[in-house]
Amino acid sequence: MKTEFKEEQKFTQWWLWLILIPIGILPIIGIYKQLILGEQFGNKPMSDLGLIIFSLFVYSLVGLFVIMKLKTSIDKNGIQMSFFPFTKKRVEWNEIKNTKVVNYGFVGGWGIRFGTKYGTVYNMKGNKGLAIELKNGKKFLIGTQKDTELNNFMEKMPK
Repeated sequence: MKTEFKEEQKFTQWWLWLILIPIGILPIIGIYKQLILGEQFGNKPMSDLGLIIFSLFVYSLVGLFVIMKLKTSIDKNGIQMSFFPFTKKRVEWNEIKNTKVVNYGFVGGWGIRFGTKYGTVYNMKGNKGLAIELKNGKKFLIGTQKDTELNNFMEKMPK
């Protein structure tokens, strides 16, 4: 038996990048037109400083989507999850009451979702994940794109 399950996910949805790329191009056009050519950008142009601050905000947002990763690692010691750059979790098997690979449906988007019936949901895409219930009553769910492999792995793990 394979002694470890690993998965790394990123935002790869084509439609998301179809939205983000034009948003990232807009400040380039604005900076070129207003700061380099000296023409006003738009009907109600921002100040040069405002345009620079807006551009930094947009590039930070796009950059966040580029670097975000959901990493899952499961082995004989427990379950590790990292939703970079926001959070990390590690739980040992003796802290876990129950685990189950589930179809959690759509929980209002992707990313980190609070207050669902599965507790906090960490997901990048799709609607399948590992629901984890701890002995202390806390719950969370880690999204997966490898639900069949994960389910087979979890069935073979000693409880």
